[in-house]
This record gives sequence, C-alpha cells and structure tokens, in this order.
Amino acid sequence: MRRVAIVAPREALRDTLVRTAEAGCVEIDTGGEAGDRPRGEAERRFLRMRAGTVAPVLSGGAPDLDALERAGRSDLLAGEAELERYAAGATRRGPVAALAGWCPATDLSRLGARLAAVGGTVVPLENPRGVDPPTLLRGEGPVRRSFTSLVTTYGTVPYADVDPSWPAGVVYVLMFGVMFGDAGHGMLLLLLALALRSGRPARWAFLRPVLPFVAGAGVTATLAGVAYGEFFGPTGVLPALWLDPLSAPGTLLACSVAAGGLLLALAHVAGAVNRWREQGPAYAAYAASGLAGLALFLGVAGAFAGVYFRQPAAALAGAAVALCGLSLIGTGMYTASSGGFGGAVQTGVQLFDTVVRIGANTVSFARLAAFGLTHAALGGVVWRGTTALAGLGPAGVLGAAALFLVGNALTFALEALVAGIQALRLEFYELFSRLFESQGRPFRPWHLPVQRTEATP
Repeated sequence: MRRVAIVAPREALRDTLVRTAEAGCVEIDTGGEAGDRPRGEAERRFLRMRAGTVAPVLSGGAPDLDALERAGRSDLLAGEAELERYAAGATRRGPVAALAGWCPATDLSRLGARLAAVGGTVVPLENPRGVDPPTLLRGEGPVRRSFTSLVTTYGTVPYADVDPSWPAGVVYVLMFGVMFGDAGHGMLLLLLALALRSGRPARWAFLRPVLPFVAGAGVTATLAGVAYGEFFGPTGVLPALWLDPLSAPGTLLACSVAAGGLLLALAHVAGAVNRWREQGPAYAAYAASGLAGLALFLGVAGAFAGVYFRQPAAALAGAAVALCGLSLIGTGMYTASSGGFGGAVQTGVQLFDTVVRIGANTVSFARLAAFGLTHAALGGVVWRGTTALAGLGPAGVLGAAALFLVGNALTFALEALVAGIQALRLEFYELFSRLFESQGRPFRPWHLPVQRTEATP
C-alpha cells in the first residue's frame, strides 16, 4: 500500500476524479467530516428529491443538474454529490489541485495511465510515520476469497501483520472434519458442494461464497470417517483404519489435545512474527503473544511431558524454559504498567491469567474429540435402532428405513451446525487471540460506475 497524491490542473479536476472513481483503487482522504463543509449544489438537489438510498453513478461529462433533477436521475445526482465532496477537499495551489490517499502499489501504473489521458497524474509519496496504511487482503480466486472472509469476520488484520487466510481456512476444515468424522456424511457435503458449484437450485446461489468451505469440510469429514470406520454410523461398510472413537475415547482425546498444542505453538510463532513486524524485535521478545509467550508455552508443555513420561531431566528443562518465558513476559508487563506496588500487583494478576489461559486453551481442544465422540454415538444409536427394527418383518423393514433416513438427517444437521460453530470458536478464541493484538483499518477505495452516454434526451 502506497501513500499517493492525485494531482491535476484545476480545469481537469473533475475528469481526473471521474477516472479515479472508475478505476476504484484509491482511498481518498476526505479532509475532515462531511459536516465540516457546506453541501454542494448536487447534494442539495439530491436531498430535495427525497430519493432515499440509491446506488450513485457518475456522469462521464459535467452534467446539467437542472436536467438531472427534472429527469429524476437521483443516481447521477448522488454520484455528483460524492464527487463534489471530494473536490471540495482538494488542496489548490495556483492552477493545480491535489488530493492525498492510499493506493495498492500494484495499481499505480494502471492508474497513472488512466489519469494521464485527462491531464492528471498520480504521485507516490512517503508513508507518514505513526500512521498505519489501510489493509487490503487480496482475495484472488474463490478459495482465497472464502478463506479471507473467515479472517475478516474476526476483524481487520493490521497492515504490518501476516495474512493468515490460507492457514486459517485449512485449519478450520481440518477441525470440522475431526468433529464430523463420517464418510457417508462427508460425501453428502461433497454432493452439496457440487450442487452449489452447478448453481442449482437457484435459490441456493447466496451460498456460493462458502463453496470452498463445504467442499473442504466434505473431504476432511470423509477422510476422518474412513479413519474411524464410520459410514452413516458404525454400519460395518468401512473398517476402522485408525480407531473406533467409542472404543478408544482416551486415545482420541489425547490426540486432540496434542494436535491443539501443536496449533497453539504455531499460532505463537505467527504471533511472534507479527509482534516483530509491528514494533520490532524487543517487543517480539517480551510480548505474551511473542517469543516469550512461545517459550512459556513450550516450557510448560515440555515439563508436563517430562512428568508424564517420567523423564526428570526433560521436566526440569521444560520448567526452566517456562520460567525464562514467564520472566520475560513479566518484565514486559511491568514496564508497560505504571510501576511501583500497583504495577507489581497488576503484573502478577496478568501473569496468573497468562498461565491459566495456556492450560485452558490447550484443554479446550479436547472438544475435537468430544464432538467426534458425540457424532459417533448418535450414529451408533440410529444404526442399532435400524437393525433392531429390520428384524421385525416387512413392516419393521419399512420402519428401519424411515428411522435410518430420518436419524441420519437429524444427525447430519445437528452435528454440521455444532462442528461448524465449535471449529469457528477454536479458531477465533484460541488461535487468533495469539496472532492479533490490535485491529487494522480496512482499505475502502472510492469506486463508482461511470455513465458515458447522455443522461437526458
């Protein structure tokens, strides 16, 4: 993102702004609140029409406002009102007018060529110190756009931070699949993804943006179902390639917590990178979501592993690493506090909260196993009821078929909702809370369609 100035001769300012709006790649500084300046003629006429909310459109040439008002062209009046507001905020020196703003570096040459045709130009400037540029997460392709929407739902990524869209999307569908582990239900998700891709039924068109999530969740749920031996429940169609969740819940629980620990460690690494990019190496070293927090987390994990496997040396080494990390975090917290006794108390409370959060966040990943067990249990109940009814004669077979269909439909709907919510919760609260410490500002370029034909007969 580059700081730029849009420069044009005064007589070509309107044409330059029209070209800028049509390009749609510049966020122009407004130069204060809208109420700080008097309303322009186009805005007064638009308000007089009482048109309500309309989609503004710009006229290619300077329009006749009287003609637009008589013709009821509130869209063109709304567009002209926006152009007037930006033009009023331009800085004028002699025969030249200029406006400042932000533009992606990759769009500078294209924008410069468009403006040169009407006598304008775009001048790159030095980014002002102490001002973070707006954030633009490039969403090129349907998968990237869907994964980016997952991040922007949480908040705007600060400009200095890394873009976590791809890792966040992949981790989300993996966690969903672990909790929704059934090959039959996963294949239903894949069929749903194919239906969304084909555009049928048409009333489902609004779900197209989540197509990559549906397809990815279908793949991971199918693979987890193969690992669990689940195909519309424990039907025996598939052997368990890894384990039967209901027969080995302890193993599934331990693996879920271990996987959660790995994800948390990776989130700490990404958080340390973000802290370094935001405020430099010193902040990255002392921050609870930086290198000190990573040392504390790994030290605690190593200490527990040493105790569990009865390795005193490993336990002591882990405790020493954790103590170093805790000391660094405490130093950073105390430095940021008011100091004195009050600062010490505040630091102690914050350190206690940091340690508790490490344990709570790690154990929270046990829900991957818990909801995977719930899915398997519901599937088992439906299958046992189906087999019991099937042995009661012809009427029982019909009842078994109905129970199998209705039971699987209810299990599918309930578990899809629960797994989707829980995967989102783990991503937002356990992982993103370590990646981000602040919110950025989204890039909002000025973009209006341009009508280059006559507005009125």
